[in-house]
Amino acid sequence: MNLQTIPHQSYEKGLPQEGNYILGQKRDNNIFVYQAFNHRIADYAVKNQKFGGPDYSFNRMTWIKPNFLWMMYRSGWAEKDPNQARILAIEMTFEGFEALLSQGVLTTYNPSYEDYETWQKALNHSDVRIQWDPDHNFKGAKLNRRAVQIGLKGNTLQTFNNDYVQSIQDITRFVKEEKGKIDQGNKEFFVIDECIIEVNADLKKKFAIPEQFLSPFVEDILHEFENNGAIKSENFEKLLIENQQKERNSSTTLKITKIGNFQGIS
Repeated sequence: MNLQTIPHQSYEKGLPQEGNYILGQKRDNNIFVYQAFNHRIADYAVKNQKFGGPDYSFNRMTWIKPNFLWMMYRSGWAEKDPNQARILAIEMTFEGFEALLSQGVLTTYNPSYEDYETWQKALNHSDVRIQWDPDHNFKGAKLNRRAVQIGLKGNTLQTFNNDYVQSIQDITRFVKEEKGKIDQGNKEFFVIDECIIEVNADLKKKFAIPEQFLSPFVEDILHEFENNGAIKSENFEKLLIENQQKERNSSTTLKITKIGNFQGIS
């Protein structure tokens, strides 16, 4: 497996706790998304690095998810359903990922449409559906943060398969190993390392994604500087150490750079 992992105890560090956010892992110009299938579909996909075969249908809606723990909730860590017994990590182009989001229609009515009938018509005629659901922790409990999943069918699913997919790997072994640790009460298990996936301004507006996220710690430091014209040296050092250990999103990094240019450290 060539995905980056992180100890679960560190996963939420620096991540937003509420609101619509796309969490995932990128590599260069690609992003990883996840799906769960039965053995026959998974075997064909890994062998051919494309979806297809007698058991796979391009006419049915299939859902991709960039958030690993949401996939674990949906599949029960590959133990919930024989049709979700294999977890695949699909590397796709980020350009394609944004294209799917731009084409997608929300599965629930949104006032951005002219009226309910206009939305319903768009939904019925779209090959791409966008759904925001409560994110879940490793135990399956709901979180206030919301995670996205993208439903594909028809011609768009063909485009995804033929043009956007770059690689397909089976990560079921990793999933089962880490679930085994959880079942044994071992707190030192790993999950896929994820950060906020920044999308263009139009998509943020379309899906009510906040323009920028700052962790409470960073917000406190900025507030401290605005009020006092300086920040405590221990807070500044902690910020630098945390940033060196893990840059979870670009917004925080930009603010750290800004703070680094301040002259007043008390």
